[in-house]
Amino acid sequence: MKKYISACLLAGFMTVWSSCSTNPVTGKKDVILMSEGQELAMGKEADPQIVAQFGMYDNPALQKFIDQKGQQMAAISHRSNIKYNFKILDSPVLNAFAVPGGYVYFTRGIMAHFNNEAQFAGVLGHEIGHIAARHSAQQQSKSILAQVGLIAGMIISPELAQFGDAASQGLGLLFLKFGRDDERESDRLGVEYSTKIGYDAAEMADFFLTLQRKQEESGAAIPEFLSTHPDPGNRYTTVQQLASDWKQKVGLQNPEVNRNNYLKMIDGIIYGEDPKQGFVEGGVFYHPELKFQFPVPSNWGYQNTPQMFQMAPKDGSAIMNLTLAAGNSLQEAAQQLMQNYQLTPVQSGNVTVNGLPAMAVIADQKQEQGTIRTLTYLIQYGGNIYSIMGISSEQNFNTYAQLFSNTMEGFRQLTDASKLNKQPERVRIKTVKQTGTLAQALQTYTKESKRLEEFAVLNGMKLQDRVEQGMLIKVVE
Repeated sequence: MKKYISACLLAGFMTVWSSCSTNPVTGKKDVILMSEGQELAMGKEADPQIVAQFGMYDNPALQKFIDQKGQQMAAISHRSNIKYNFKILDSPVLNAFAVPGGYVYFTRGIMAHFNNEAQFAGVLGHEIGHIAARHSAQQQSKSILAQVGLIAGMIISPELAQFGDAASQGLGLLFLKFGRDDERESDRLGVEYSTKIGYDAAEMADFFLTLQRKQEESGAAIPEFLSTHPDPGNRYTTVQQLASDWKQKVGLQNPEVNRNNYLKMIDGIIYGEDPKQGFVEGGVFYHPELKFQFPVPSNWGYQNTPQMFQMAPKDGSAIMNLTLAAGNSLQEAAQQLMQNYQLTPVQSGNVTVNGLPAMAVIADQKQEQGTIRTLTYLIQYGGNIYSIMGISSEQNFNTYAQLFSNTMEGFRQLTDASKLNKQPERVRIKTVKQTGTLAQALQTYTKESKRLEEFAVLNGMKLQDRVEQGMLIKVVE
């Protein structure tokens, strides 16, 4: 008790708006340096930034489903007094996350990998649990809001993070990392909430296995869900036991799984990158709608969103991004860019990039840790001005300058019809024609034998698992 009193007194001296509040889940006193009103305002401010960064997935039926289930679960949560918002983002990564104030997001990537409603409900409850227990607010109060950009599982140094647009409030919240205790608590709440609305919470444990297999499949970058939700260990066993306990507590005799209903609902969902938003193939980034292309440095990771295409080497010592630049002329765009990033021009001049008018600018930003140096090509094309900026420390700049300029000077008009007309892959739900193994069933519908293991993970099964005639499975077409 003395510890809590001391903590509250200390917090009170630190800032006028800090407070000790009762945790809605545990009933204990927590030092949270923001009021509930401030927490709600933070979520409201972050939401448009997150939606702008990733875009909403255009599937009204799926959006309606997540909202209905979310509101049903929020109503029985420990914080049913606040308004909740549930959205599906147009991103291929496997991720679900919550930000303070009742905002919960699932990507189409993770929706494609659930194999029944119960798996979805468990993860939904987990995310609502973070909000109910005010984990995000506590993390904010501990000043561990992530200020780094995550690109394909790699970390950009904090000095460069602002150029990756990851230091903004909304996107920083997206990368909050929770401690083991918070994760255990949210797992427990996910089990409790999903059980209370009638689902088999043990299915959430099975989904953790899918995430682990996705990590092994990639061999490098881990799924975003595991990146933002560190695995506390023994998670599968713990959730299985919790699910059993909660079934007994609420007397749930026939918990829902709803496999077929869920699979039919996601039939046709886009799988992987959506080409119309741009895609990488053979070391080149293509954008069919805006009709341009440019090379991506070999062995660099990348992340594509509606607002920005980012690239970075594995050690995070540099970053390069493409965005639309503001301004009616190259000179005006350059001035605004310098102002926005507080850059001081070192050298600039007009150039031509594959017949397109452009301007090249080298500029610096002084920081306590040292000087950041940038090379930017502003290129006028198709009624837009594109900014491709390469960023590194001053001492590393000469190492990356040629890589930067190769990418920038490789920007050109896209004319290849096969790239312009490329269609996205989609998850298709098929019926098993004959009892046998999953591998045999998949081979009935696809000739891509090298992707059978990938499709097995997508189905949450092993290739040698038995499937019955009439069973529904996923393939990608």
